[in-house]
Parts: sequence; C-alpha cells; structure tokens
Amino acid sequence: MKSSTLDETDRTTGSTMTTDQRLYLDHNATSPLRPEARSAMLAAFDLVGNASSVHAEGRKARGMLDAARDAVANLCGGSARDVVFTGGGTEANNLALTPGLQIGSDQRPITHCLVSAVEHVCVLEGHRFPSAQAERLGVDGAGIVRASELEERLKRIEAAGGRALVAIQAANSETGIVQPIAEVSRLVHVHGGLLHCDAVQVAGKLPLDQVTAGADMVALSAHKIGGPQGVGALVLRSGGISIADKMLRGGGQERGARAGTENVAGIAGFGAAAGVVMAALSSESVRLRALRDEAEAAIVACAPDAMIFGAGTLRLPNTLAFAVPGLSAETALMGFDLGGVALSSGSACSSGKVKRSHVLEAMGISSDMLTGALRVSFGWNNRPEDVIRLASALETLLKRLKSRSRAA
Repeated sequence: MKSSTLDETDRTTGSTMTTDQRLYLDHNATSPLRPEARSAMLAAFDLVGNASSVHAEGRKARGMLDAARDAVANLCGGSARDVVFTGGGTEANNLALTPGLQIGSDQRPITHCLVSAVEHVCVLEGHRFPSAQAERLGVDGAGIVRASELEERLKRIEAAGGRALVAIQAANSETGIVQPIAEVSRLVHVHGGLLHCDAVQVAGKLPLDQVTAGADMVALSAHKIGGPQGVGALVLRSGGISIADKMLRGGGQERGARAGTENVAGIAGFGAAAGVVMAALSSESVRLRALRDEAEAAIVACAPDAMIFGAGTLRLPNTLAFAVPGLSAETALMGFDLGGVALSSGSACSSGKVKRSHVLEAMGISSDMLTGALRVSFGWNNRPEDVIRLASALETLLKRLKSRSRAA
C-alpha cells in the first residue's frame, strides 16, 4: 500500500480513513503550494547565478527577481521599486515597525507606536519601540478599532511634539474582520502620523489597493496565497520612506533595505502565486464567499445556538470563526482531525497549542465562548462538497457530545 493511503483509525469511533480523504480548511495558516508557484521555483532551482552578479547567469537570476517584484507590486497596486522582499510576513512587520523611519525631507522623528489590540502577535510583540512608547488601541464588540480612541491618542502625541506610527491590520486572521483602513489612514495623516498595515490575509481574497488605501507601508506573505513558506514583502506606499535601522545589515540587496543574498526560488514562487491570484481575484472572491456562507448556514443548522464571530461585519470572503456552547476548541480540533478535517482555533503562531484568543478577548467575547472558538478558512483548492464534509464532521462531534452528556 502506498504511503499516501495509509489508514488512520479514529480511536473514538473505530472508523478508518485514508490520508487521501483529508479535508484541509486552514488556508489562513498556510495555503497549499500552487502548481504555478512550484513550476516557477523548479525553474529557479536550475539557475546558477547570484542575482547580484553582473554576468549572464546573474542577470538571469536578477530577471526572475524583477518579474516577481512586478507581480507583487501589481497585486497590491504599488510600484515595483517600493517592494522589499523579506523572509516572511513576520519579518516584514518587524522591519516596518521601527522609530528609525525616514520620510523624505520631513525630519520629525517617530516617537510612538500605536497598535490595535487584535493584531497578530508578530506586530504586538515584534515592534522595535521602547515599551514606554508603545500603546495598544482597543476595539469595539465587532472587532473594529475605535476611531475616537485613536484620535485622542494621536492628538495627545502631536500636542507633545511627537509623531505616531500606527499599525492596524487590514483583516484579522482569526475572525476575518476587515478594518476601515482608508478611514483610519485619513485620521492618522491629519495628525502627522504614518500607517502600517499587515495585509497578509487580504491578498488574493479582496482587492489590496482598495482595502489598504492610504496605508504608508503594507506587509505581505507568500504562503498565504499559495506561494512558498519563508518569503514575504514590505511594500512602501508613500514613495519617500526609507528604513534607517535595518534589521539585516551587510550588502546592498533589496535597494539597501535588507541585506543578504535573495531567495530567488522562493521569490519566484511568490511572484507566480501573486500573478495567479491577481488574474482570478474577482471570481475567486465570489467563489470563496459562497463557500463560507454555505458553511455558516450548515453550522447554524447543526447547532442553532452557535455563535458566529464577526457576523454582520465586513469579513474576508473565505473566513468563518465560530463557537458552539459546550464544545471546547481542544476537543473539537482533535475530533475534526481524527475525522480527517484540518481546521484551527485561531492564529497558527502559538507553538501548536490551543490558547485563549487575545482577539476575541479584546472584542469582549464571553469566557465560555472563548474556549470553544474555531476557525474555518477556505482556499484555492476547496470545493462545494467540502462544506458537506465539514457539516457532517461537526454533526458527528455534536452527537458524541450529547451522548456523553446523557451518559453523565
């Protein structure tokens, strides 16, 4: 028997399945590598030259980088000259969140960093500001940053002669809730600040240039759109931003913003994935939204008392976060996994542990719902029949939960 079809036994029900039957619904954590990205990477692996070399081999490698840079710039509506490739979304966010930013001829220093309470941990803990100069912004019950609170903080910093760098994500990885970035950017700029936007979850799902309109810097990640892991980008949108305190120093790669020989194969894969998602963005957004809405209806049909996080709020078309009273996330994840369904309880950056969501806590979600939060995130290789399998797996879990309750 081939290894791809090895049987795995459900220790609870005694049923068996094959790994070929597994259903992957965790695209917000990482999306499977697209065939186009794989092909681009294989072609790059055959190259010999260093992209910084002037000979023909080096120029060919440089050409691959340039093509990928154009594709990523096109994805976010930016300019290729402003795309800085990094080792991932985390590095892109860390690189941006520094007081060592220079903005053209404007000599006013960046003195404070304001981050929303629902940011990814790489923003909450990855900025490079002293703790006394970093503050968190609250959100309302819908997960949206409170504009009044942001304005009060900006006015206070401006009045003291300071300047703020504000970090607000385009969309939340756990709930899919989309922030009003254009509105936020106007408020930030009125008070002399800069806006950085972690947009890794929006790419390939909604038009990046519209969702991140007004942001000065945008962070992207390849593996969220079907590119390879370990590659990302920071796109400088204002045209006059440079980073004085670089994280990686040495050579002049990436226009001096990030030293080190470029990962040509990874970047080529990123570019290929960016090209694919940009070409199909409108239709894919509609398709993913249909899957999400069908899954939401199926979950509510199985569990009428289920809570859908972010319901009634603009969300990513592929993301569905929910909780069922009495069903813990840890129990649910094990049950789904044994049933051949891969989903998550939130961000994938928690060392494989099921933790209480700081995002839902910031939204004021009750403790009993916090412990049961689950996330389904669809992607490019999911199909309508996957919704049926998800609902069936949930129904099995809930029946098992009820039988145990009756036995107790």
